[in-house]
Amino acid sequence: MSTKLNKSRRLPEWLKVQLPKNRKFFQLKSLVQKYNLNTVCESASCPNIGTCWDAGTLTFMILGDTCSRACRFCDVATGNMLAPDTDEPSRIAETLSKLDLRYAVITSVDRDDLIDGGAEHWVKTIQLIRARCPQMKIETLIPDFEGKMELVEKICTANPDVLAHNLETVESLQSRLRPQCRYSWSLDTLRTAATKTNLIVKSSLMLGLGEREEEVVRSMKDLVGAGCQILSLGQYLRPSLRHLEVVEFIHPDKFSEYKEIGESLGLKHVEAGPLVRSSYLADKQAQAVGFG
Repeated sequence: MSTKLNKSRRLPEWLKVQLPKNRKFFQLKSLVQKYNLNTVCESASCPNIGTCWDAGTLTFMILGDTCSRACRFCDVATGNMLAPDTDEPSRIAETLSKLDLRYAVITSVDRDDLIDGGAEHWVKTIQLIRARCPQMKIETLIPDFEGKMELVEKICTANPDVLAHNLETVESLQSRLRPQCRYSWSLDTLRTAATKTNLIVKSSLMLGLGEREEEVVRSMKDLVGAGCQILSLGQYLRPSLRHLEVVEFIHPDKFSEYKEIGESLGLKHVEAGPLVRSSYLADKQAQAVGFG
């Protein structure tokens, strides 16, 4: 079940969100600004920023606010790359130490301009959070490092609790959506993480870009084969006119059907819904597989 895009129509009711109004939202926004930090919630124009920040959860984005890639669905800026801010890991750890959180999510832009893709910066960030917030669980949403699995291994050795990497879309649409990425690199990233003991492996797919149901199921099987345990499924929403158009709006009932299919295939938990994103209430997703 889906709703074909009609350019004269408004968004379906199930895609409408409320503006943030909770005091926690404004507290987090103030801290992010004070420490000059980036969040993917803001940079990627996430529709759930109000829901997540009101609940006291946010996703920090390290290694700058500009990406070395130009994926056609993503609202993160791309362009001239600046040297990494070496003080950023300590500022993130400092900010997290001031928040009453048990769970933190860290992601990054792609840094193909760096020899190690930013892996050492990742490790330092994880280590400093561990030092300042020893009870905090850490989820890392990492790049594919252009298929250099030794760099994925390096991050795994820093012992995050959850390692996520997003497959983003079905194999047939990869080159159109992510021309600088490879479907195989993404699966290899997850497969490498899945070899580590006590590390939860997670991924995400966007729907509504013209994928067929059998392709979604095929990608779910590929993810299970790579050792993925948690999958999030959400509706693609076009950030601007320069991004790819939405092909269809997937009905909430179809998301529920995909959840059942994914879990029957061996995924431990599928978080599925029109507004679901990889980091959406990430602590609850981890708890669904008995973690946290």
